[in-house]
Amino acid sequence: MIGSKLLRRSAGVAFIIVMVLLATFAVQIYQEKYTEVVLVTLRTDRVGNQLNDSSEVKARGVVVGNVRSIERSTEGAASITLALEPDKVHRIPRDVTALLIPKTLFGERYVQLSLPEGTGFEPIAQGDVIRQDRSANAIELERVFDDLLPVLKAVQPQKLSVTLSAISTALDGRGERLGEAMVTTAAYLEEFNPNLPTLTDDLRDLATVSELYGDIAPDLLDALTESTTTLNTVADKRVELTDLYAQVTSSAQDVTIFLRNNKENLIQLAAASRAPLEVAARYSPSFPCTLKAMTDLKPSMDRVLGKGTNKPGLHINASITHDRGAYLPGRDAPVYDQSTGPRCYPSGVSPTAGVVAAPTGGSGHPLLSGSGGDLGLANSPQERELIATLLGDQTPAWGSVLVGPLYRGTEVTLR
Repeated sequence: MIGSKLLRRSAGVAFIIVMVLLATFAVQIYQEKYTEVVLVTLRTDRVGNQLNDSSEVKARGVVVGNVRSIERSTEGAASITLALEPDKVHRIPRDVTALLIPKTLFGERYVQLSLPEGTGFEPIAQGDVIRQDRSANAIELERVFDDLLPVLKAVQPQKLSVTLSAISTALDGRGERLGEAMVTTAAYLEEFNPNLPTLTDDLRDLATVSELYGDIAPDLLDALTESTTTLNTVADKRVELTDLYAQVTSSAQDVTIFLRNNKENLIQLAAASRAPLEVAARYSPSFPCTLKAMTDLKPSMDRVLGKGTNKPGLHINASITHDRGAYLPGRDAPVYDQSTGPRCYPSGVSPTAGVVAAPTGGSGHPLLSGSGGDLGLANSPQERELIATLLGDQTPAWGSVLVGPLYRGTEVTLR
């Protein structure tokens, strides 16, 4: 009796032990404890809460292993043990990188192996360490998922349902019009795409112009600030400005009437002024030296006219010398045959001592003295001025033609 009870108890204990062993064996088989794998380690700066043990490991969309364990550090980094299938290891290079990607927006993550380009490589082996993919695209993708998940968690389902229902109601029955709008948009984009390089250049130039405006913005703001003073002055003087505008308008009307009434006279004046202006243009090179000679003559004339003395006025001693005989036609007739253009007469030099031509660019000859001695040419301006000084009002202006031949060859002393 006692032996049978002991036997039954032993059988029960053995059954329980066998069941526990079978359950443990089944769990280990499920965890692939007895499956031959290649263990590698993945180092990542963060892992999140969506990556779990037994999560899949994929390469180009094909499952090549799973996650065995995850060890997290206090800084947020993690060391993940990956179990890779031996028959697929030869297709995975040693320099492979990994990226943690969610299966869905709210689903768990899996390990995505990023295989480098190229055919010749050394396959990954037991104990190798895989680094996290730090390329720009990978970082941007992780940032998008990390930023999108809090937004999706913050969205209230009932409000999202109401929003989607409103959108559905708004689009109901408008599919054809929406399709036409999309087709039209596509046509616009097809025409717009060839101009993208030009748009890119314009945007680049816009950036340059914006930088320039940014540099001159302080000066522009100062100018606008200072312009307020001018604007205030204009505002204070608006009454005076109104009167000024009225006067300007009236003056403009008067000028209009004047031009309308005298337009023919102005045209005739312009036509008649052509000849004098041409002569003035021809002799314009002599204007500077003429004005300079007049300036140089002023001190001498002041001295001759007795400026600053108690005997003002012109004092001369005239000595009459032997004449040259009777007037002979053809010999003593006044002749002015010079046509060499503008001339410069140096100050303090007799006209018969030589003349300096004005810089006209021509090839004129020096002015030669005539038969009138120191008086210059016959009936010249110098001779007429001297005769007018000697005779005063006794002879008219044309009298030098008659009196000049009598005085030529005589000597006049000025004191």
